[in-house]
Formats: sequence, C-alpha cells, structure tokens
Amino acid sequence: MSTTPEQKIVQYLNEAHASEVALTRVLQSQIAMTPRGSYRSGLEKHLGETRDHAQRTRDRLRELGHGGSPIQAATGVAQTVVGQALALGKTPLDLVRGSGGEEKVLKNAKDAAATEALEIATYTSLERLARSVGDDVTADLAASIRTDEEQMLRRILSEIPKLTGLVVGAEIEGDPSYDLAKTGAADAARVAGAAAKQTAKKTATKAKRQTRQARKVPGVARAEGRAKGAVASQSDLPIAGYDKLKADEVTAKLPELSQVDLAKVDTYERKNDDRTTVTEKVSALQAKEPWPGYDEQTVEEIVKALGAASDAKAKDVRTYERAHKDRAGVITAAERELATA
Repeated sequence: MSTTPEQKIVQYLNEAHASEVALTRVLQSQIAMTPRGSYRSGLEKHLGETRDHAQRTRDRLRELGHGGSPIQAATGVAQTVVGQALALGKTPLDLVRGSGGEEKVLKNAKDAAATEALEIATYTSLERLARSVGDDVTADLAASIRTDEEQMLRRILSEIPKLTGLVVGAEIEGDPSYDLAKTGAADAARVAGAAAKQTAKKTATKAKRQTRQARKVPGVARAEGRAKGAVASQSDLPIAGYDKLKADEVTAKLPELSQVDLAKVDTYERKNDDRTTVTEKVSALQAKEPWPGYDEQTVEEIVKALGAASDAKAKDVRTYERAHKDRAGVITAAERELATA
C-alpha cells in the first residue's frame, strides 16, 4: 500500500512533535541541577524555544487535518509515549547520588549535544521531504526550527570545555565549584522526577485507551503490528527468548497471540530468519477477528457482546477462539448462544 505525501509529512511532524515534548521534560530536569551561569542560561533559553517548537509543530499538524484518522491518532499518541519515556529516563533522580555535580552536569551536556544532533537530523529530513512534495509551509517551519537547534548545539559544544575544566578542578585538583546536594537542585530534581512520572503515567493511560479504540477500525491491528515489527528487537516481541527458539517452538506459541502481535512477529521473522514454517503458521492464524477489537477484549466483555450477537457471529467467535486463545469461558458462552438459538 503506497503512502501519500501528506501521510508521510504527518508522520515526520508527529515524530518531531514527540521529540519536542520529550525534550521539554529533559531540559526542565537538567536545569534543576545546573548551577547558575552561562550554560544554565542557555538551557533556560532553549526550554522556551522547545515549548515554542512543540506548539508550532502541533499547529501545523492541525492545519493538515491531523487527528481525523484513527491510525494517525494512535500513532501520534504512541510516539508521545516514547517521548515521555525518554524524558523520564533522563530525569536526574540519580544525579543527587554518586559522583560530583560537575561530572553530572558535563554528562548531561554530552547527552544534550547528542539530542540536538538528532533534532537537527529530524528537521533536515522533514524539510527535504516537504520541499520534495511542494509543501513549502512545512519546509519553512522545519528550516526555522532547525536553525534554533543548530544554534543550541553550537552553544553546548562551546560550553563543554568549560564544564570539563570544572570536573578537573573538582575531581583531580580537589577544588569543587559547588555541592549539588546543597544548592536546592537535589530537591528540584526529585520534584521534576515526580512530575515526569505522573505525566508519563497519564499519557500511557491515554495511549492505551486511544490505541484500543483505534484497533476497532478494520485493518488497524495488522497495520500496527507490522509497524512495530519493522523496528522491533527480540526483547520487544511477545514471545520470550524468540531468537533462541526453534521454528516448532515458536509456532506452538503463536495461537496465543493477538492479531497485532501476530503481525509484529511475522514482520520481525521475515526481516531476520524468514523461516517458512513460522511465516506460514502466522498466515494461517491471521484470520479476520469476529469483530474489530476482539483481541483486546476480556472474556467478560466478549461474553456480554455475545448476548446481542447473531448466530453467525457466535459461530465466528467459537471458530476463532478455538484456533487462537482457546478460552473455555468464551467457547462455552458461544455454544450456549447457539444452543438457545
């Protein structure tokens, strides 16, 4: 299935927006434990720019009608969750322990440089894509934001020699420039960490709800699984120790999987070992769900839905369930509905 130019631009804009949301959290955490000075001033200035970037990319997505498609909605929320996870991982709760504050600020600066390089690459590719398909509005937006990121990267690189000098003074010459635990930054870091955890929890809950809703649209589950499988590592798969399992060991576990997970495994398998036994078994199990979103439902939810289902639908449930999770409660309910028809 081909992708339209607008769909690809929306994808890249979603990635950029999720990165900006994540970077906002990262900057807040870094500022909380950075002493007053030119580097902290630069971080504070870039925090304001990052919030502006997030707003501008979100506005452009809305101008392009983002949100009308359930697939786009689910994808956008998932990317934001990834961004929030990145931010939570960068929250410097560990920065109140261990080595001196100077070393930790320097490590943060190195991370910041890598993050800015990724942002620059993100907006470079977005600008190139937009120019190629004649979307000058998005291209100009990407170029403008990229300029801010390039300026910030230059600033960070200019600060790193100074920050390294502070590490030398503190850890080699025995002359620390400040005590992180006594600057109030330790408490600020804890507050930032708590806020990040709460935000991540709320975002994850929203993501699960919207993703589940999106999967009720025919075809979304398989498309989602393929997208996840294309970038998955072994640890992301629903079958533990996947790469060490023989083909027959994998196929024995496949009937337990949802359509999303089946598509994920199929894409991963074809990209790696491409064992025919596995891919053929997946194909045999990739039947149409009795109704969209079926795999996401509990036994209780399915039994309730069966009460209003037709005989044909009850038969579909029984057949599908026997071939997949084989839950006794569902099969019994389906047979009861058929017996009283």
